[in-house]
Amino acid sequence: MEVKSGVRIRPRRRAQVHTPNPGGMAEREGGTGGDAASGELAPSEPGGRSPTKRLHRALEDNLAVLHQLFADCSDVQFRHLELEAGRAAALVYFTGMVELEELGVEALQPLLTAFHPHTVGDYDPRQLAGRSLPVAQADVVQTVDDVVDAIVLGRAVLFVDGFDAAVSLTTTSPPRRAISEPETESVVRGPREGFTEDIIVNMSLLRQKLRTPKLKSIPYYVGTYTKTEVRLVYVEGLADEKVIAEAKRRIEGIEIDGVLESGYLEELIEDQPLSPFPQFQYSERPDTVAAQLLEGRFAILTNGTPFALVAPVTWWQFLQASEDYYERFFLVYLVRVLRYVSLFIALFLPAMYIAVTTYHQDMLPTNLVISIAAARESIPFPAILEALIMELTFEALREAGIRLPRAVGNAVSILGALVIGEAAVEAGIVSAPMVIIVALTGIASFTVPRYNAAIAIRLLRFPMMLLGAVLGMFGLVMGVMWVTVHLCKLRSFGVPYLSGFAPYKRQEVKDLFVRPPWWQMVYRPSSYAKQNRKRMNKQMMPRPESNPQ
Repeated sequence: MEVKSGVRIRPRRRAQVHTPNPGGMAEREGGTGGDAASGELAPSEPGGRSPTKRLHRALEDNLAVLHQLFADCSDVQFRHLELEAGRAAALVYFTGMVELEELGVEALQPLLTAFHPHTVGDYDPRQLAGRSLPVAQADVVQTVDDVVDAIVLGRAVLFVDGFDAAVSLTTTSPPRRAISEPETESVVRGPREGFTEDIIVNMSLLRQKLRTPKLKSIPYYVGTYTKTEVRLVYVEGLADEKVIAEAKRRIEGIEIDGVLESGYLEELIEDQPLSPFPQFQYSERPDTVAAQLLEGRFAILTNGTPFALVAPVTWWQFLQASEDYYERFFLVYLVRVLRYVSLFIALFLPAMYIAVTTYHQDMLPTNLVISIAAARESIPFPAILEALIMELTFEALREAGIRLPRAVGNAVSILGALVIGEAAVEAGIVSAPMVIIVALTGIASFTVPRYNAAIAIRLLRFPMMLLGAVLGMFGLVMGVMWVTVHLCKLRSFGVPYLSGFAPYKRQEVKDLFVRPPWWQMVYRPSSYAKQNRKRMNKQMMPRPESNPQ
């Protein structure tokens, strides 16, 4: 698939976001800078990165530069050491971001042995990183920028007097939240583990699902002040290379002071930011992300949040749950049909009620018209105002139930809806049929599995109500046409938003409205996977023996 050239993406300058080496620091070659002892500026590097200073040979000069850069940082530690050979050294790190016990056992003790008076002439920091330190990760850094990056990313940096290079030491990460069941994507049948705020843990959870070297992970550090680690993850040979190249371009083009959650990235790299429909799927379930990767999509992991972004996406993904592929297909058939009916109710039911009761009473049976008219006889407001009062009240109760503590929020949302609805009917502010319509609409909106898709439906419900109040059913038809045209034009990294249905693809449409049995889903969706589309053997339908022994 070729990424559409018509996608409107603002041109960006190349950000100061780099892909580090395995140690996290971009190591410069010796010929790229000035004299190490004099600390002259190195020439500008490709990509617009500012010139950087090389480290000095004198330990005190290096520490003086760091003292100036980290002035008023009370949690930075400068630990001075004296090696057995009489050579001075120093460790610089942030308190709480390194494991001190591991640092002492796996770095400092081997360091004292390496610099024994009889062997000190055979070692320098470049040799220490590769031969002498059994610490989890030790890498050479040679510029002030790389040293600062290492320290703020939670590493300890070792300086030895007389050398113009330092060693970045990575120890065990600080304690993080334990792996637990995702609260936003609970299932009856399926794995109970979810992502955490630690990107290393999240990557390992994906590795446990996809045990192959073709699972690629490209790291970036985004944000001038936060330097948030972001990883672009995909399966080589399944994901479209042009889509991956476009994803890299957009991530590298981000220029922002900080990234605290994946939502920052979502708004900065989506195709059409003014669309109410989501163009990324976010999930905190490793099995969901792994399944999407196997279909040829890519994922973006962000350090500090348990939610991973998945793209390219289509609208049909937001009406599918991970449990759809764990239960037998007969049950999933019923559940998916129920979701599509509920989606229609959540979007159009209030607008249709307003349009019919205002302009098209002849569409209803006579007994129903009389019943509705009797219920509305004492109501002082038109149907549209009545609906807006109830819908806004319901949305406020739903938001309050989410923000309040769980034990209190459930009681507030349930009791509030019952009490306010009953009181409004008794006071003659709204009619009983309107309360029923709003309640059915709210219940139907809860059946959409993805929260960001449900929000889009909730937002579009109000324009539909206004169109129904002004133009009746003709206004609803106009609204449906506008939404359909918008969805047909929408793209997610060049993939049509209604792919499978518009444009029609026979192999994909059978998994949109209903879920076929696994032995019929032989091929991956062609919208994402281009090279290796075959998922399984064609002859996988169970055929037990007719006369077993």
